[in-house]
Amino acid sequence: MRELGVRPGDPAIPVFPFTISATGKTYIAKGFDDRVGCGLFIDVIKRLVNEKHPNTVYGVGTVQEEVGLRGARTSSWVVEPDVGLTMEVGVAGDVPDVKKDDAQGKLGKGPVIVIRDGSMIPNLRLRDLFVETAEELGIPYQFDSLDRGGTDSGAIHLHRQGVPNLVVAVPTRHIHSHAGIIHREDYDHTVELVRAVVIRLNSETVADLTK
Repeated sequence: MRELGVRPGDPAIPVFPFTISATGKTYIAKGFDDRVGCGLFIDVIKRLVNEKHPNTVYGVGTVQEEVGLRGARTSSWVVEPDVGLTMEVGVAGDVPDVKKDDAQGKLGKGPVIVIRDGSMIPNLRLRDLFVETAEELGIPYQFDSLDRGGTDSGAIHLHRQGVPNLVVAVPTRHIHSHAGIIHREDYDHTVELVRAVVIRLNSETVADLTK
């Protein structure tokens, strides 16, 4: 490939334009892992701009998660978070040849609350706050547990004396391919759920997470 000017280590990006399915409900695109996460925190912050809440909210698009959670480690020192929320894609298990124990998320069934992955067991009171908020607002949700792999939460929850953390995800088919698939309602419900929880995270609630 040298005659084309391509060298070992150069990034390659497949041509796969963003596509909306015929139903208008599912989106197909490359790199949903983790452009979805970046989109989530941008939309959450946009919705919080005109709302009264007690928090300073940071959205961080980290780097090198797959090779050591490096961006999560450095950004934790910059932000010094009281609570960390990792917004991700979840592995949708509603495709052929995926065992139920490997991935429980399904498209169209709401945000995924991750109760365990290879890098972290979440703060259970923070998990309960998400569940209670979802049920109060009528937001559908689902749980998932991953034996393999991890997220930026693996680094964030170990920062300093520890940071209460939770992974909230949009179920996504074919996450490491150039043709990932998400359901728009799952995305919108995730934005609404995170927004609602952030509003409830006052100093008393945050202190209760680690009692």
